[in-house]
Amino acid sequence: MTRFEKAFGKGHPALVCFITAGDGDTAANLDALVEGGADVIELGMPFTDPMADGPAIQAADLRALAKGTKTADVLRLAREFRERHPDIPLVLMGYANPMIRRGPEWFAAESARAGVDGVICVDIPPEEDAALGPALRDAGIAPIRLATPTTDAKRLPAVLEGSGGFLYYVSVAGITGMQQAAIDSVDQAVSRLKAATDLPVAVGFGVRTPEQARDIARVADGVVVGSALVKLVEEHGDDAPAAIRNLTASLAEAVHNARKETAA
Repeated sequence: MTRFEKAFGKGHPALVCFITAGDGDTAANLDALVEGGADVIELGMPFTDPMADGPAIQAADLRALAKGTKTADVLRLAREFRERHPDIPLVLMGYANPMIRRGPEWFAAESARAGVDGVICVDIPPEEDAALGPALRDAGIAPIRLATPTTDAKRLPAVLEGSGGFLYYVSVAGITGMQQAAIDSVDQAVSRLKAATDLPVAVGFGVRTPEQARDIARVADGVVVGSALVKLVEEHGDDAPAAIRNLTASLAEAVHNARKETAA
């Protein structure tokens, strides 16, 4: 079994947590996510023009870039994380330029060497899969695709073709951390997506509280939380790990027990 299969096969929905590489004490923040109960971790690659991200992650990217964070630093953080945590799936999330500027084969090989399980590239659409997808798959890395409220039945097969790990459903038409989708619309979308794929469906964008995470976990295979965790790094700086651990623990409890509460 892959790490993704294990993470989504625990008998409860998975908690997927995001932080930005190079922002605060990243290694300690990653450890705090694991200690808090995160099942899958996304490590953001800081970029100058994060078009899909809201103010919290934009600010985190700027802080990381101001510290001189490079792709080599992101890969080092990933490699050291893998040495400390051999069983937790790790996803690199970011934009095309840092991933393909040295060639997709280089990026895929270095990511595999660092122990990365999956890659989310926000600005390479599935129709342009050749730009990165084949290199990732050849290296044993899952290209994780995004589906949105505007992904209709005609386009969905292209989104699913060649994807792996899990399907990331962006629950709102907008940027990260700003809006929250109505649970009825999430329920309908997840049902539609699960009818089209065997991949787990994780829902993100706009999830900030354990209560919101619990509602989504009742219908989805996973819940993605990013901006709320990144905001803690902005507020606490290098002292953020304790706050990250506490919020992650609250989110994990809500997500992992959501269906037990529904059954009761």
